[in-house]
Amino acid sequence: MSDLPRKAVTRTAKLAALPLGFAGRATWGLGKRIGGKSAELVAREVQQRTADQLFKTLGELKGGAMKLGQALSVFESALPEEIAGPYRAALTKLQEAAPPLPARTVHGVLAERIGEDWREYFLEFEDTPAAAASIGQVHRAVWHDGREVAVKVQYPGAGEALLSDLAQLSRFARLLGPLVPGMDIKPLIKELRDRVSEELDYELEAQAQQEHAAEFEDDPDVVIPQVVHQSDQVLVTEWIDGIPLSEVIAEGTAEQRDRAGQLLARFLFSGPARTGLLHADPHPGNFRLLPPAAEEAAGQETAGQTEEDGGPVGSWRLGVLDFGTVDRLPGGLPRNIGDSLRLALEGDAAGVYGLLREEGFVKESIDLDPDAVLDYLLPIIEPTQVEEFTFSRGWIREQAARIADPRSPAHQLGRQLNLPPSYVLIHRVTLSTIGVLCQLGATVRLRDELEAWLPGFLAEETAEDTETVDAAAEGTEYAEEEGEPEGEPVQA
Repeated sequence: MSDLPRKAVTRTAKLAALPLGFAGRATWGLGKRIGGKSAELVAREVQQRTADQLFKTLGELKGGAMKLGQALSVFESALPEEIAGPYRAALTKLQEAAPPLPARTVHGVLAERIGEDWREYFLEFEDTPAAAASIGQVHRAVWHDGREVAVKVQYPGAGEALLSDLAQLSRFARLLGPLVPGMDIKPLIKELRDRVSEELDYELEAQAQQEHAAEFEDDPDVVIPQVVHQSDQVLVTEWIDGIPLSEVIAEGTAEQRDRAGQLLARFLFSGPARTGLLHADPHPGNFRLLPPAAEEAAGQETAGQTEEDGGPVGSWRLGVLDFGTVDRLPGGLPRNIGDSLRLALEGDAAGVYGLLREEGFVKESIDLDPDAVLDYLLPIIEPTQVEEFTFSRGWIREQAARIADPRSPAHQLGRQLNLPPSYVLIHRVTLSTIGVLCQLGATVRLRDELEAWLPGFLAEETAEDTETVDAAAEGTEYAEEEGEPEGEPVQA
């Protein structure tokens, strides 16, 4: 049976071999420099070889290896193109690289978790998986009432594989740093480990998905599949078709890219405000761009916007999948984020600095120049300064280079900032979403979404609005738990 535990020895051996390869390339790079090559050229060659080996290995495994690969994939746009090209190619194969579970194994899980009569629940069931993920694979089927459904079956031993992989990867996390300039990999791996239990709990996932589905049921822009059935290690939801976001990134039209980007930003900021939950796994595999129904498209054609395969792009919707990782924010996104953004755009350095210190981004033992902090932040929040902004690989590379260069003032200041634990997931989701927007090359009216959904971003709020937001925020626990670390350096 080719499930994850049977491959434990092989998995460990492959991951354990990675540091040896990294060390070998470092030695090779030193030799090249002694031989006269420039440090920058050698560093790029080492980086490219490291990326090739890392993602070849991650692409052969599922579990935590695949989970890390997915988390890193959204940042490939920050890399120089000569490295990003092969890096991107390796990542696009990540979902398909590992062989699927044999049909008999899938049937065994269904019989154990749904019942020996599991076939009676389905009119049809496709044994060949339609998609593979880090801890499970998805089969297309027809439920007994005629609905097309997606059946997610968890890999036997997925939890053990996740923890084992991430423990192994964390031992040499610092060696992965050059792969994504300006990003500290170790906190990312720690956060993935901390959330393993939630990722494996299909009951929690079903609850989060159903809450989103209920809230977005009649939404004109976002589609969330309804939960049909849930049991331990098996989750059945409605099936949705559409263009995977990875395909929109690779070959979508400019209109499709812009529409997908706008809806992705809308979902990111509206979700917490509407459901108290933040979808925390924003990689392209979890999204679909859905054309309107044929009869709807026929009545909505707009000059210059009609797509050959689906009607006006302005009426396309975003399908959202996989709610295994969410951040629970009962009061929505913290109001201090909106307040800080507003004050930064107003040039109020002292106000921004005060809020950052209040929230723990600047520790009490550290004194920084408020104007320098504002200068550090302004390029990052550039997309909010204009009515619409075009996200691009060139822009994010500039940001990554500015923060990653040890000689730059931005790098030095970033090392003195702190990321409170309660903001870790919000921070990663925001960066990941920006990474996907840059992959899309989308032109997005980000200010529209912030004004509509981010508490504190607009100064002109009525007293009643302020009281409502503040009351909701009181129910949100942002305080650090006892024994939780103080935070991580802000280097992304």
